[in-house]
Amino acid sequence: MHISSLPSKFGIGDLGPESYKFAQLLEKSKQHYWSILPLSPTSFEGGNSPYQTCSAFAGNPLLISPEKLVEKRFLPKEIKKTMAVPQSSKVNYKEAYLQKELMLRRAFAKLKQHQLMFNDKRCFEAFMLENGFWLDDYALFMALKAKTGMPWHTWPATLRLREPEALAKENQELTDEIAYQKFVQYIFFSQWSELKAFCKEKQIRIIGDMPFYVAYDSADIWANQELFSLDKQSKPRFVGGVPPDYFSEDGQLWGNPVYEWRRMEKAGFEWWLKRVDYGLKVYDLLRLDHFRGFVAYWRVSGTAKNAREGRWVKTPSKPFFACLKANFPALPFIAEDLGVIDAPVKEAVKALGIPGMKVLLFSFDDRDDNPHRVASHPQNVVVYTGTHDTNTARGWFANEASSKQKANFFKQIGKKVTEAEVGFEMVKLALSSQAKLSILPVQDALGLGKDARMNRPSSAFGNWEWRATPKQLMLKNFERLSNVTVQEGRD
Repeated sequence: MHISSLPSKFGIGDLGPESYKFAQLLEKSKQHYWSILPLSPTSFEGGNSPYQTCSAFAGNPLLISPEKLVEKRFLPKEIKKTMAVPQSSKVNYKEAYLQKELMLRRAFAKLKQHQLMFNDKRCFEAFMLENGFWLDDYALFMALKAKTGMPWHTWPATLRLREPEALAKENQELTDEIAYQKFVQYIFFSQWSELKAFCKEKQIRIIGDMPFYVAYDSADIWANQELFSLDKQSKPRFVGGVPPDYFSEDGQLWGNPVYEWRRMEKAGFEWWLKRVDYGLKVYDLLRLDHFRGFVAYWRVSGTAKNAREGRWVKTPSKPFFACLKANFPALPFIAEDLGVIDAPVKEAVKALGIPGMKVLLFSFDDRDDNPHRVASHPQNVVVYTGTHDTNTARGWFANEASSKQKANFFKQIGKKVTEAEVGFEMVKLALSSQAKLSILPVQDALGLGKDARMNRPSSAFGNWEWRATPKQLMLKNFERLSNVTVQEGRD
């Protein structure tokens, strides 16, 4: 359940009261983990995807709660009425981007007018100091985008190539906008830290998702161009994706410049270590998205129209994983080992000793060796009914499953059920697995259909919009989940 999918009065779910209510709902329903999507900034240009972000470190301003800002006296009470957006089952991104920007500009004005308490200013300064390793580049990047209205690779060469004199000049001229961008990040992470602390009190751990790539138009690539596959004009030589698969006949062409892994290795994988370390401060567990990319990645020409014509390129995975182990010996990771998984990827997951993923929606074919079948699950895995990239269980059954898959589903659960019951039967099946952890999309716990799907990987727009309504998130709708959780010994 991503933060954006929560109810709110402001067009998109946020870190306000409804997020605390949801944490309480999890506690009362005997759940101990809350799995979310990346908290990264989104954009219209990136299809509002948290996986196409301008920063691997920054938080999404859209998720900042106006109500929490009023509570902290950053904004007046009346703003809750003037900013209100009618509640719906879809995120209103257009209104949310507009309203949150106006709200945050108004809060920043109070900072400039010295109307904030001394303690707020002191905390802000401490935040800037602690996060300077990413925040300084990010804030300047965002300020330059606001000034130019253009992606960084089209900026004048002096800025595109980060010549020190040009950067110093812009830092001086854009002081106010840079301070604003830093202030927004301070607000976001202050609110997130409070919610995470509340979850900890409720014995709920947060599972975050770390995207494998970052967007081409990102502060990370602009600030670290030598670590990415770019030509002399800063255009991508090669981009990432995956070959034709379950989701698309043409494969998935993501468009993200691929990494220069050998240069990263020479630098001691410093960029990755900073990113992982930061992620583990933000979340309790990290799901490593596209894990197979750490072993070998699908490389496509930067001018390709689809991902069909590409090739697998090996990475220095063994030294990278050794570095990961040395720096994070507890290895609080989940490997997203889905897609084209070969022996080297399986060996890497096994060698690290971290759990991989099993997805029940993939388990109902006739293959006896299907690793997603409940009967085939080892303990050291995480079982999902489905993911943010799949249909809901009910939507799959009604619109995608073949008659054979439906028959196999009925066989596994030991009975025939109506379409309306498929979602929760899938939940029960996941909870019955011997997998150490079971993650259940809230859509399946509620038995929702295809309209509640979060993402369609082969479609660039119209995704990441689903939201739950307050009525759906009432405790009575989760009593069955609570009971089955207890019955399966997962409470």
